[in-house]
This record gives sequence, structure tokens and C-alpha cells, in this order.
Amino acid sequence: MTDSVPEVPPPPTAAFTSLSRNGSFLRLWSGQTLSVLGTQLGQVAIPVLAVLLLGASTVEVGTLTASSTIAFLILGLPAGAWVDRWRKRRVMILADLLRAAAMLSIPLLWWWHVLEIWQLYLVAAVVGAATVFFDVAYQSFLPVLLPGRQIAGANARLEATAQISRIGGPALGGGLLAVISAPVLFLGEAVGYLASALLLTGAKDTEQPRSAADRRPLRTEIREGLEFVAHHKLLRRIVMCTAGLNLFSAMIFTLLPVVVLRHLNLGASGLGLILSAGSVGGLLGALWAPALARRIGEGTLIPFSALLAAVAVLLTPVAVAVAGPGWLSIGLLSLSQALMDFGALAYNILQVSMRQRICPPRLLGRMNASIRFVVYGVMPMAALLAGFLAGVVGELPTLWLAAIAGLAPVAAVWFSPLRRLKVLPDAVADAAPHGVQAG
Repeated sequence: MTDSVPEVPPPPTAAFTSLSRNGSFLRLWSGQTLSVLGTQLGQVAIPVLAVLLLGASTVEVGTLTASSTIAFLILGLPAGAWVDRWRKRRVMILADLLRAAAMLSIPLLWWWHVLEIWQLYLVAAVVGAATVFFDVAYQSFLPVLLPGRQIAGANARLEATAQISRIGGPALGGGLLAVISAPVLFLGEAVGYLASALLLTGAKDTEQPRSAADRRPLRTEIREGLEFVAHHKLLRRIVMCTAGLNLFSAMIFTLLPVVVLRHLNLGASGLGLILSAGSVGGLLGALWAPALARRIGEGTLIPFSALLAAVAVLLTPVAVAVAGPGWLSIGLLSLSQALMDFGALAYNILQVSMRQRICPPRLLGRMNASIRFVVYGVMPMAALLAGFLAGVVGELPTLWLAAIAGLAPVAAVWFSPLRRLKVLPDAVADAAPHGVQAG
């Protein structure tokens, strides 16, 4: 693969309208929209429950956040190999059912007056483990349903409606918390997962599980996925950038509910508004990403969107340092989240679509799992580090440290061939484990 590829005209409109006639894609799309909406209700309820009702410290909040992502370190790599062996739609349905059951346990424990912080850790870990399998299967399932040139359009639609759910979800959750208790909101999250599982049950695909004769030792299959990513120079750069951005943004996100609810005293409604504002930016990023990519180049947009996301994070410690009137704090934090999510969504749509197009179908699960093992595996460490540092040096110095350090990972994609690519590669590079085609 060379550093540049010839410019290819955008797909014809008919290729995109056909997505609206694909019943299986519509079921996946609808299920994800409802699932994300439910998740957003829980995203507001979890910190309110932990910080305001259970009185969690910064260390406990960090541990809770780490519990939700630790599965990416423990299960991330074998999950990819297993998903490549199994039918991906079935994996997604079972993961949704497990997540729904875990979410239902929180209001039950609360109503029985036995809910404690360690039980939240356990629920977060179970949901995180199910999410590992769901996400690996989800990102590997789209190429099973659609031809390669429709994948970017499908991802844009999925992300756009997901962002609409993220806009309404936190605001709705914050408003509902004014009249109901936080544990009740987890019923909404459980319903979202159940709806996703039901819709996926009716979807149709032609995927067949790999026969036992085609399987090799788990360690060998895991190594194949890692080697594909490591030997592809564009993927390698993207993984370095994404992991670094996730490391420092996870530190910010871990402390955000603490400073909003406790330090700035903005309440659950304020937190919901801030998260919703971020999702507005994400929606615009999802909607405008294809047009921006055509104007400045698909590869070029990746480093520019990463830089925007990293710079936007700097507004978070600024808002905490100013600690002015409530409207000013909410405004600065909302702007930070909106710009960060705009950059993150544009970045993710392009790089995930490229990953799905260039990877051989037999490696999709392992490729996605290898990348998520790294880029999500840093998040539990970031959450624990944020909680520890905030307890030692304070919340504001920790926020400044994470925000400034978060600029460094952008160099991995800024000083790379991506800045000169008008069109990202889309050819499948199907090679043997030790002969993986380098990017």
C-alpha cells in the first residue's frame, strides 16, 4: 500500500437509499438507537447514585469507572477470537440480555435497601464484560450485512441517530431525577437493551460459524489479529492516537460528575445538560463528517478532528477554575463537550469505516478486539489514576494535567500519511499471519 491512493468519486445516491430498504439493517439501526437512549439514562443515574446517594469518594468513583472498562483488558483479546468463531448476531443478542438483567438488579437492590457501592462495581463489571462481546460483534457485523462502499454511510446513520439519543437521554435523565430516584432510571436502560435484543432476533444474515476444522489454537488466532493491526501502518498510527486520547479524556470524564455535582453544585439537571450539549456536537460531527471528508479529504479529516477533540478538552479545567455563575460553568463545560464530541465522532466514523473495509472478513472480530483491547484497555487505568491523583493533589490540578497531556497523542496521526490522503484505502488485505500486508 502506498502513501496515497487515487481519488474515488462518492458512491451513487442509490447505494445509500438502499440502506433504507434493508430490513436487517433497519432492525440493527433501531435497536442501537433505543439501546443508546437507555444507556444515556444510566449514564446520568450512575454518578448521581454513587456521588449523591451513596456518598462515593473520588477514589470510589474512579474504581466504579474502572470496573466498567476493566473487561477490555481481561477479555478483549480472546473475545475477538471467539466472536470470529461464532455467529455475531447471536453474540449481540445474548450480550444485550445479560446487560438488561444486570441493570434490573440495581433498582431491586435499592428497593430492598441493600445497595452498596461494591455492588455497583459488580454490576458495572458484568455490563462491561457483556459490552466487550457486543461491541466486537457489532463492529464486525456491519460488513456481514452490507457491501464495503455502504459501510461509511451506514456508520454515519448509526452514529447520527445514536447522537440524537445521547442528546435527549441525559437531558431526559436529569429532568426525571427531579421527580424520581436515580435507581428507577436503570429500568429505562434495561428496556433499551431488551428492545435491541428483540429487534436483532428478527434480523436476517447469511453468516455461518466457522467449522471446527478451520479453527486453530486460541493463542494463534489472537496473534493473527494483533499482527494485522501492528503491521498496518495507518492502523498502527490510529491506535496510538486513540489510546492516548482515551487515556487522558477518561481521566477528565471520571472526574466530571464529581466536579459538576459536588464542586460546582450544578445538580443532576446541570450534568444532564452538559452531556446533552456534548451529544449535539457529536450529532453534527456525524452528520457533517461525510461532507467534510469530501471537501478536505478522508485521511486529512482524521488528524484535524483528533486535534479539535484534544484542544476542546482544555475548556474543562478552565470552567472549573473560573467556577463562576452556574450558567457560565454550564456554558463552558457544554462547549467543551460539544467540540470534543464533534471531533471524536468525525474521527471515529472515518477510522472505523476504514478498519471495516480493509480487514479480511475472517479477521474482523480479532482486528476490532485487538484495537479495542489497547484503546479501551487504557481507560480503567485512567479512571483509577484520576481518582488517586484527585485524592492527592486535588481535582483541578488533575484536570489540567490530563487536558494538557492529551494534546501529545495527536502527533501520531498529524505526522503521518493520513494528512495527505484524499481517500482512505478500502481494499481487503488478506494475508497470512506473518505476511500481513503493511499499510
